Amino acid sequence: MPPRTVGEGKEQTSSVAQAPPVAPRTVAEPSDAQFAAGSGSRAIPEVYLVAEDGEGERLDAFLAGAASPSRSFLQGLIREGHVQVNGRKAKVAQRLRSGDRITVVMPPPRENTLAAEALPLEIVYEDEVLLVVNKPKGMVVHPSAGHQRGTLVNALLSRLGDVSCVGGALRPGIVHRLDKDTSGLLMVAKNDEVHLCLSDQIKKRTVKREYLALVHGVPSPDEGLLEGGIGRHPTKRARMAVVEGGRPAATAFQVEERFAAYALLRLTLRSGRTHQIRVHLEAWGFPVVGDPLYARRENNLGLTGQALHAQRLAFDHPTTGQRLEFEAPPPEDFRVALEELRRST
Repeated sequence: MPPRTVGEGKEQTSSVAQAPPVAPRTVAEPSDAQFAAGSGSRAIPEVYLVAEDGEGERLDAFLAGAASPSRSFLQGLIREGHVQVNGRKAKVAQRLRSGDRITVVMPPPRENTLAAEALPLEIVYEDEVLLVVNKPKGMVVHPSAGHQRGTLVNALLSRLGDVSCVGGALRPGIVHRLDKDTSGLLMVAKNDEVHLCLSDQIKKRTVKREYLALVHGVPSPDEGLLEGGIGRHPTKRARMAVVEGGRPAATAFQVEERFAAYALLRLTLRSGRTHQIRVHLEAWGFPVVGDPLYARRENNLGLTGQALHAQRLAFDHPTTGQRLEFEAPPPEDFRVALEELRRST
């Protein structure tokens, strides 16, 4: 099922409904700093009481709305038995009732067994609480099965030592991710409180993330919004797809340049699903050039991987409130391909 394309113009791209703020609904809502201490520096549990508007809501969704940690982080706490509902071990998808009492006890910090590696990093910005990295194409962001070494996390541990652990033991400091073969700008938090603040900005859509993509074909209209729920592909499990019942996702696009058989697009995320831009473009019929999963077409432009680059990043500094904006040029093979196309047009 292809994503729905909302027509041309700024008017249409601004029509995506913004998520309403979530009311606290707690007797003692923890601050970001308290959740950051989560890591076990205190034994006092956090207690939540479910009000009438929480009736029927999933436990993980309720906690994600009432507190700042990511939903996946909270799901891990629930599965590991650190969350109880009315004194009993809870389940991730458990439906809540008005008056339920939720208790969350943060576990002690896990010993970090990841290897620190002195890998080259392009640091675009750094201060005492965060840094912005221009990740190269081909570098995995965090360790996973088959990728225990050579990741951005391994390099960060060598440079920084201890960093935020809110994202989990295998993702220290990582606020958001880029696919292995996507290059560009990433935020990294040096402590838990800053991590939670930046994650909250992503949740509230105040972080601006713009990408450049070179795609097969020449799209029309010139700008608009791609909308389509994303979930696991029904038969090809390594891939994601636009599917019925998928998690809501929206990607704004604008055509920057047109060539004979290609186009350069600027894309802005309105959500953050796995492979979102790649999936939306493939479903629309204009896959990213060089994409090994979603572009079933020949790459004749000399690219070493997919032509997708996180070019611009803007967010509010967690401690000063200052708006920070960064830009990084695409990698060399991307730039060379564009110059070649411009010369031949």
